[in-house]
Order: sequence, then C-alpha cells, then structure tokens
Amino acid sequence: MAEVIDTADGVCGVIALRSADEHYEVIADGVFLMDTRDGESERLMITSVADEIGARQAGCARVLIGGLGVGYSLRAALDHPAVGEVVVVEREKAVVAWNTTGPLRQVHGDALADDRVRVVEADLLEWLGRTDERFDALCMDIDNGPSWTVSESNAELYTPDGVELMWSRLRAGGLLSVWGAQDDATFTARLRAQFAEVRTETVEVRRGEPDVVWVARRER
Repeated sequence: MAEVIDTADGVCGVIALRSADEHYEVIADGVFLMDTRDGESERLMITSVADEIGARQAGCARVLIGGLGVGYSLRAALDHPAVGEVVVVEREKAVVAWNTTGPLRQVHGDALADDRVRVVEADLLEWLGRTDERFDALCMDIDNGPSWTVSESNAELYTPDGVELMWSRLRAGGLLSVWGAQDDATFTARLRAQFAEVRTETVEVRRGEPDVVWVARRER
C-alpha cells in the first residue's frame, strides 16, 4: 500500500510524493509519472549521448537535462567522465525540493549538491526560447514522452517547432536524447526532418511496451 508523504499544488494539478515499500512514486493530478524502482532507461538517456561525446570532450561537456524526475539521469550524468557541467530545468518546485532536501535526495546520493550542477526552476520550452546557451547534449525526460502527456503544454516540446527549438540549442555536432514510455513513428519522422542522424534504443520494462530513447545528432 502506497503512503502519501507530501503533496503540493503543481503546474499540472496536485503533485504527490508517495512511498511504496522501499521505493518512491511521483503522481501528478492522480496520474502516475515516475518511480524509483528501476531507472535503466533514464540512465540510458544520458549514457547514449555521453559515451559518444566522451571520446572527444572528456570532462568538458555541457549537458542540459529537461526534467529532474527522481534524479537518476542527473546521477548518471555526474558519474560519466565526459561531463563537466549539468544544467537541470524543472518547472515543479516540489520536485526540486523533494530532490534537494526531501526523501529523493538519498536516491541519487545528493547529486544536486554537486558544484557542477545548476538547477533552473522554469518551464522548459519557455526557458529554451529565451536562453542563448548552447550545449553538447540535451537530454529530455518530459512527461511520458511524445506519445501522450499528462500536461497539454508539455506536448509542444514534441511538435516540429519544439524539435527545431531543441536543435537550435545544440552546438555543432551536439546530441539530443529524448525519453519516451513507448515508440512514436511520427516523432521519429520529425527528428529525421531536422537532424543529420537519428536512432532509437529500447529498454524492456516490467509491464507494457518498452521504454524508448531517441538519439539525434546535429550536423557538425
């Protein structure tokens, strides 16, 4: 039986942190978003791009993570030898708090305290639209991916305009990775229309369709 630890008014409704045995779950407006049970595909979202960057940019890569979640992706980025700086954009203040001083802190070994990390509390699309920063890698874990989203505004990230915006924030030869709860042929086509190279990697899950990570490279 899951126990509610904390709730807060979030951007897409009431957001809750629950404990279930030794794990934690994040629920948004009654819809399951994520938990701490696995994290393999979230880590793959990082390593799939960091491994390629590492050969040419060890310890210097600038990485943007869209969506803090339970911190698995951030921990993977900090542990990778290619990464020198990580910017995390997260719009839910409660998620940031749960990861900074709350129970999720123990999941990733207090990763937010690392000097290489900068957290931006903002809507990802809005922030991407106003920043002039460029990155070696963008790693996007927003909502449930392109196939379906809890928040309608999150769906904009996966439109042609959203794909173009992500492309524009990459340095030449930079890499984009996108996490999704299932494959999406339409989104794959949108990436192929904008990026020089596109591939997908899958991770089997306990129930349902495999998680998917799209990896796309901007031309050099």
